[in-house]
Amino acid sequence: MIWLIRSLASNACLHRIVPIFSSRSVAMHTINVDSLPNIASCDVSNNPTDVLRNIIAQRFSKISSVPLETVYPAVDIPKNPENGDLCVTIPRLKLKGNPAQLCKDFVEKFEADEVVASASAAGIFMNFRFNQAVLCNFVLPFILSKGSAYGTNTSGNSKLRIVEYSSPNIAKPFHAGHLRGTLIGNFIKNALQANGYVAKSFNYLGDWGKQYGLLAIGFGMYGNEEKLEEDPIRHLYEIYVKINTAAETDEDLHSQARAYFKRMEDGDEEALVRWRKFRELSIASLATTYEKLNVHFDVYSGESQVPNEKIQLATSKLYEMGLVEDDQNAKLINLEKYKLGKLIIQTRDGTQLYLTRDLGEAIRRWEANEYEEHLYVVGSEQDLHFRQLFKLLELCGYEWSKKLRHISHGKIAGMSSRKGKAIFLDDLLETAQSKMLDLMKANEAKYEQVQSPEETALQIGMSAIVVQDMSAQRVKNYTFDWDRMLSFEGDTGPYLQYAHARLCSIERNADLGTMPPAIETVDLSLLKEPVAQSIVQCLAQWPDIVRGLIGPYEPVAVVTYMFRLCRLISSSYDELRVKGREEELRKARATLYWAAKTVLANGLKMIGLRPLERM
Repeated sequence: MIWLIRSLASNACLHRIVPIFSSRSVAMHTINVDSLPNIASCDVSNNPTDVLRNIIAQRFSKISSVPLETVYPAVDIPKNPENGDLCVTIPRLKLKGNPAQLCKDFVEKFEADEVVASASAAGIFMNFRFNQAVLCNFVLPFILSKGSAYGTNTSGNSKLRIVEYSSPNIAKPFHAGHLRGTLIGNFIKNALQANGYVAKSFNYLGDWGKQYGLLAIGFGMYGNEEKLEEDPIRHLYEIYVKINTAAETDEDLHSQARAYFKRMEDGDEEALVRWRKFRELSIASLATTYEKLNVHFDVYSGESQVPNEKIQLATSKLYEMGLVEDDQNAKLINLEKYKLGKLIIQTRDGTQLYLTRDLGEAIRRWEANEYEEHLYVVGSEQDLHFRQLFKLLELCGYEWSKKLRHISHGKIAGMSSRKGKAIFLDDLLETAQSKMLDLMKANEAKYEQVQSPEETALQIGMSAIVVQDMSAQRVKNYTFDWDRMLSFEGDTGPYLQYAHARLCSIERNADLGTMPPAIETVDLSLLKEPVAQSIVQCLAQWPDIVRGLIGPYEPVAVVTYMFRLCRLISSSYDELRVKGREEELRKARATLYWAAKTVLANGLKMIGLRPLERM
């Protein structure tokens, strides 16, 4: 008999133990989750590793006389999985005596049983290994019961966190910097939702300022309505380049642009009509591009949408707090004592700069949302700007400024064309799709089995781009490399998608009908091979990975985990063959692979990718 937690209701906190019987299961001690003591931060409803931690904490507490609440935080996953399933880090307990000797003493006191098979000392770490049959019979049914929800939790308690990301300028191409912020921001939104938060995504467009006056003048000189309707962002960028080139030698164009933008600020309807069209067509075009990236926003905001009364409120606060100084008719704020330099908020001609607009938008968002945290996902080149913004809000007396956080990221090198011109994201995706399509066609037999080869090629290409971006810490710069990222070997996006597709193929060829098999018909004790235990051990850790995303917001944690899981799976195929084996063994192994496929799919979705079933 094995035991499995089932939720009584989707939003309920209570759980019960449901026995699942198998006439072929070996007799063994069970993990009765209902009997475990309550420990803070131990989520037995969603995390099998927390259940195992709880068991180890109890066992260690008995042999050491250290309180359970002190032991539990010291129970962790060994860095080297060969050392064991879990370990206790002795120095974290702050006991008197030599930690390594204490570890040896505790190991001598330990007695194995049907659940915890062994304990060993490795310096200051006391390592534990569970009975393989018990582990399989607990972890795999746990995953099957959760399915696509496996790894998620409710720790966020439905608290609101806002994530602002992407934020392109509507008259410029969606370049590499915006791409990276978009991918990371989308990941953060997914991570928050997986941890039980309400995540509200904002796209704060660069859609206001003198440059739009210049763009309007340029459209009058170079614009074409048909081209604007067909591809607004590309056509507006062409005009942007032409008018800026012309303005380099014609100062009068700048004067015209300032005058046009002044009309926009004053609410001149004739001036605003064209700008609105630029904005609306650009947003529609961007939405199509975002759909390819599997990215969706709750709110399309922008500099133009900040109410004047909020800008005036922010400006009044700055004056009220005595922060504004006059400098030859320009207005500036001196933050040098905070090592944040001086910043101009109003030019000599009376034009207010975008910082006051950002202050007004921050005030508006807090009044409308009252969030627990607000994250700005923007490149590291804006570090100073956000430090200044947050400091000014603090100096103005807004306590909620402590809830604001800049999630910085590095740059991508190697994405400019040979002439140094910006590359459009759509062009980048088309190139990735074309390259993947060529690679797919090299295997004619498999290519013919793919129902939508062009869509599949696009998704593989997207996987290549996303995984290359997320294979290092987000604050680091990296070099864009077509050859490396499109490879099906090594740590790449195509490799992860191929691993998922192969697991789907194993499932199709298992000849078992509906997958996964009904768990009560599966004898999981047949999974005796060490590689099977390693896979189960890795699968049990996925909820830990998800929970650890909040705070660091590092997508590399997910990518690294998926590569580790895929390497284990790849190493198991010869030893854990499914097709052609007798039915009982096929069921056990197919169940293991189904669980692995589910966890891998959950990881791919976390970083914004659509798992592929054929490729």
